Amino acid sequence: MFFARLRMGRISRRGSGKSTPSGYNNAVEFTLREAGPEDFEHLWAIDQKCFPAGIAYTRRELTIYMRRRGAFTILAEALWANEGAMIAGFVVAESNRRGAGHIITIDVLPEHQRAGLGSQLLRAAEDRLRQSGCLSIQLEAAVNNVAAIAFYKRHEYDVVGSIPRYYPGDLNAFVLQKGLLSKETA
Repeated sequence: MFFARLRMGRISRRGSGKSTPSGYNNAVEFTLREAGPEDFEHLWAIDQKCFPAGIAYTRRELTIYMRRRGAFTILAEALWANEGAMIAGFVVAESNRRGAGHIITIDVLPEHQRAGLGSQLLRAAEDRLRQSGCLSIQLEAAVNNVAAIAFYKRHEYDVVGSIPRYYPGDLNAFVLQKGLLSKETA
């Protein structure tokens, strides 16, 4: 069962960004890059901080999702003068042969939320899926996760369905979808 989740912020092989929307956290410099095997324990720890028991992935589940055919993981490292680089968040997504993409999870540490990092990770995943030939992208969000639903709607996702009892506690999920055709080719 997939648990595409959002916890509330383009990838070249190394891209950086700053963000300070009004009313949000202070600017954070970060670099987006592909996750490597050496990053796994940090990513799993972030997932544990971002989601409650039952929704947070086990090590085995996260490993399986990250290793699925067509899957990729992009992480964001915050750059701190005193402490060096620290992983602040990540996205796991996948493409399939039918031209569809899927966001499995977006995780951003609480201290880095509301600084645009989730948006940067989502855009990076969308760009990567578009480059791999995906025409659309889907994800799931709990029907009571108002912040996640608003986030995805801001990024032009539409609710296209629901899945009964998708999450623990018989919580339903909305299925959200976005077309990935560029405006030039549409």
